[in-house]
Amino acid sequence: MKKFAVILAGCGHKDGAEINEAVSLLLAIDQHQCEYQCFAPNRPQAEVIDHVAGVPEKNAERNIMTEAARIARGNILPIEQFKAEDYDALFFPGGFGAAKNLCDYAFKGAAMEVKPDVARAILEMHAAKKPIGAMCIAPVMLARLIPGVCVTLGAEGTPVTDEVRSWGANHVQTDHGDVCADNENLVFTTPAFMLDATLKDVYDGAFNMVEAVVDCLDGK
Repeated sequence: MKKFAVILAGCGHKDGAEINEAVSLLLAIDQHQCEYQCFAPNRPQAEVIDHVAGVPEKNAERNIMTEAARIARGNILPIEQFKAEDYDALFFPGGFGAAKNLCDYAFKGAAMEVKPDVARAILEMHAAKKPIGAMCIAPVMLARLIPGVCVTLGAEGTPVTDEVRSWGANHVQTDHGDVCADNENLVFTTPAFMLDATLKDVYDGAFNMVEAVVDCLDGK
């Protein structure tokens, strides 16, 4: 049975992993008869957002892994324990947490850096020629780290697509449920909530992305 690693950025779309995307991804993996193991950084979130008011909570602190464990139902490991040799593919759901906790794109834009522990996971999988899938805003990390990679972040002509190209990556416009497949770099991305998406749209993208990765592993 294929085994996939999923890196979560917390819990909640404004400061952690986008819950609809994360659950859709885990369900899609399960529906393809594959196993998954969730990981997360064991450190404080970049910020804590009140999801009702949509504003930062002053003096609040939450741990990324502790929050991500809500989605994983406690079955989660610190990212330090991730080893590329143990997994067939690596996946990232989106949410602002991906842009705040796994990298600092939300704060620095084109000058962003991927956090070292997350970068290690991505680069080890890429070096091992194993597939990587990412949803929503998470593909910016792959665009930053993998020269010439092709990703999607939904619509063309946005600041993020310009920034992706400034790093030497390529961008493809996609619609709901579509997957951008870079078969040379084994990178598979889908726009999810980068578009004005419904839950079904997000699920379709997650399912199709996982299917593309499974087909890649099966040599289809």
